[in-house]
Amino acid sequence: METGIHKTAIIDPKASIDEGVQIGPFCIVGEGARLKKGTRLISNVIIEGNTEIGENCTIHPFAGIGLPPQDIKYKDEKTGVKIGSNNIIREYVTVHRASVGGDGITEIGSNNFLMAYVHIAHDCKIGSNVVMANLATLAGHVVIEDYAVIGGIVAIHQFTRIGTYAMVGGFSGVGQDIPPYTMASGPRAKLFGLNSIGLKRNNFPDSTINDLKKAYRILFREKHTLKDALKKVHKELPQTDEMKHLVEFIEKNKRGICR
Repeated sequence: METGIHKTAIIDPKASIDEGVQIGPFCIVGEGARLKKGTRLISNVIIEGNTEIGENCTIHPFAGIGLPPQDIKYKDEKTGVKIGSNNIIREYVTVHRASVGGDGITEIGSNNFLMAYVHIAHDCKIGSNVVMANLATLAGHVVIEDYAVIGGIVAIHQFTRIGTYAMVGGFSGVGQDIPPYTMASGPRAKLFGLNSIGLKRNNFPDSTINDLKKAYRILFREKHTLKDALKKVHKELPQTDEMKHLVEFIEKNKRGICR
């Protein structure tokens, strides 16, 4: 596919545009931006600063990527955004470049679906195969692991983590880490069980799902301290990769674990 740039688009001479990129009407691509092969900006998209967008992404009208962070500490330091391949970014999505105090990059993996009005703040780290529904909003330094699903109108507090294959229901406020493989919902989100349907849809073996259900019961329903519950999981259940990740995620929490 040949590169196509609409006559009304504004492309900085120092931007890097790969072969096959399509840039529609009234888009603005700033100095230092890098667009990889096959990516398409439909119209009225703004890409600013040190922003890299991988191959075959589709970015819909009025999305803004690489704009300065909403952080009063930020004083125009050289930070950036890195986005992987095959992402769908819908209308009015905002992805801000990193602020100071982190590694300097707001990062999004590949094969993600970011629906309209999603906001990804400075220094967030989004994995791959993540779905974020309309108006899902991340504060700074949030981490979302692979295959998580975030419902519509969800607000997630800064430095909070969402584990792999977790699902957060719509209209939720999340202020503590959501463990992998679980479901959470509510204005001050609470856990509502294992994400069994999501695990089945992703071809997890029944044996793995059953072991994770046992771990969930020990960790979040029996009357143990979290420390004792982790010891019991380690002692009584098979230490599969999924179990190890669940335990390690909980052990590394800094904001507390949603229960």
